[in-house]
Amino acid sequence: MEITITKTTNPKKKPDKNNLVFGTVFTDHMFIMDYEEKRGWYNPRIVPYGPLQLEPACMVFHYAQETFEGLKAYKTKEGKIQLFRIQDNMKRLNQSNERLCIPKIDVDLAVEAIKTLVKVDQDWIPKMEGTSLYIRPFVIGTDNKIGVRPSSTYKFMVILSPVGSYYKEGIRPTKIYVEDKYVRAVPGGVGYAKTGGNYAASLKAQKEAKEKGYSEVLWLDGQQRKYVEEVGTSNAFFIVDGVAYTSPLQGSILAGITRNTTITLLKEMGIQVREERFTVDQLFQWHEEGKLEEAFATGTAAVISPIGQLGWKDKVAIINNFEIGKISQKIYDSITGIQNGTLEDKYHWITQLS
Repeated sequence: MEITITKTTNPKKKPDKNNLVFGTVFTDHMFIMDYEEKRGWYNPRIVPYGPLQLEPACMVFHYAQETFEGLKAYKTKEGKIQLFRIQDNMKRLNQSNERLCIPKIDVDLAVEAIKTLVKVDQDWIPKMEGTSLYIRPFVIGTDNKIGVRPSSTYKFMVILSPVGSYYKEGIRPTKIYVEDKYVRAVPGGVGYAKTGGNYAASLKAQKEAKEKGYSEVLWLDGQQRKYVEEVGTSNAFFIVDGVAYTSPLQGSILAGITRNTTITLLKEMGIQVREERFTVDQLFQWHEEGKLEEAFATGTAAVISPIGQLGWKDKVAIINNFEIGKISQKIYDSITGIQNGTLEDKYHWITQLS
């Protein structure tokens, strides 16, 4: 299908490149494609960024049938535009779509749509270290009916936002609170899908954690509430006696693209990676025994976010003297180096725009 392009006649003023706040400013254009049961996906188009006209009965408002993804575009020192693991993001979008009863989208078409949109708004890609163009593809059910069932019509959309660091602390260590009261996801649910309901379910715990002085929460399993799973917006890694521990993919946590990238790079560094269940009691015991050397979260938005402090009930664990660990720093430098073109892309993760 040909992607039509309608350029804006009223370009926006670009934000201060030295003061980019994550996810608050959006570019001049967006991508939209529609779906009907009898037609399939049709009418892919790039249009000026602006409000959507949806009826109050639109099903996404009532039953939350929607999925989304997140990836980034970077500009190298030579001015080349690079996308990181875009094919993997679009494949994961379809995994989420399958769980939410949303029709799959042709991966090649989705990739081409994003590449075309980024080209149209390429002047919005920031060049400073630690900045990028955040790409948010998403799908919403658009039937105008009240009644619990899958929608028969959808919109697939992509918007862009020039961003700095996700956390205000940047690459500096963060404080994470272990959540053992609220539940976000359980096996058999939608915890492995990128859908808004997962994040809405996390808001209460996140709000209470911030009131305690923490940036995010570390979720425990939803059944026994003792096994470590993931941070609210990221997967979590813990370096214990030189071995990297991370929760296995058992249907309740997201199969993070950055998680997979990190596992690959850790193994390349000669570090053993153990994807296995471990309890929060074990985690704090490792700390008490002096075995917990580093901890960090991984995700598209923050890339690597070192964890400097864990709080749980009346316990507080300061990790690596609240400093960035050598492994955390090396993983961050490796991923961002590949993304911005200063390091070799040995794993063919980069899609370069011509």
